[in-house]
Amino acid sequence: MNTWNSRRASVLSWLGWCRERGYDGPAVPVWAKRLAVPDSETPARSKMTVDRLIARREVHLREKTLWRMLYETAGRSDEILGMNIEDLDFAGRRCPVKAKGAKSKSRRGQVREDFVLETVYWDAGTARLLPRLLKGRTRGPVFVTHRKPGPGKVVSPRDVCPDTGFARLSYGQARALLDEHTAVRGPGTGWDLHEWRHSSLTHLGEAGASLLMLMAKSRHKKPENVRRYFKPSPEAIAELTSLLAPGDARR
Repeated sequence: MNTWNSRRASVLSWLGWCRERGYDGPAVPVWAKRLAVPDSETPARSKMTVDRLIARREVHLREKTLWRMLYETAGRSDEILGMNIEDLDFAGRRCPVKAKGAKSKSRRGQVREDFVLETVYWDAGTARLLPRLLKGRTRGPVFVTHRKPGPGKVVSPRDVCPDTGFARLSYGQARALLDEHTAVRGPGTGWDLHEWRHSSLTHLGEAGASLLMLMAKSRHKKPENVRRYFKPSPEAIAELTSLLAPGDARR
């Protein structure tokens, strides 16, 4: 849907440019309408469920830290997995990340290799786990595998810890680990990594965060995109409905 709408808008913009300059161009068919983006089917887990999963004894410290950081930052999985230790601001509990769709910087018409970065923020849960996970490491990927890459695997130097030789944890590996701990009907039926972002934004919305604050936290540019993430629980809706009861009924 988003791809169709984006390309449709580009065509309309180009045709408008042609008309302004007196060029003849085709007309967009009437049936080629803008499509409504459907609501996301990704569920939002309850805060109790999130806390219980992360607290389970059999869950490794690496997964605990990753899941807690995904939840507290409401960041995208690729952004969090791509973080390096030297970029972490432990005191400020924040880190710059290369965001989805980030464009390379340019100066005087020349494209530079670095990218426009956005900042993600975490809180006390992540702050307690990070030092234990890093164990004194001061550089390289935050989240790494437990073994060195095989001799036939080509890995970018940025994706290898210079001290241990371990490779950066990939999206596929992180997804498989989450599925392993949450699947109840066989492999592939567990949680998806994107559920942490949905759950985080939903809980912030239920706590009273405004639309503007949710957009700032999620770094979405359009309100309708944030709305797709907000899925209040039946309990939250029931509590909201109680505000409509007669004054004496709430005593």
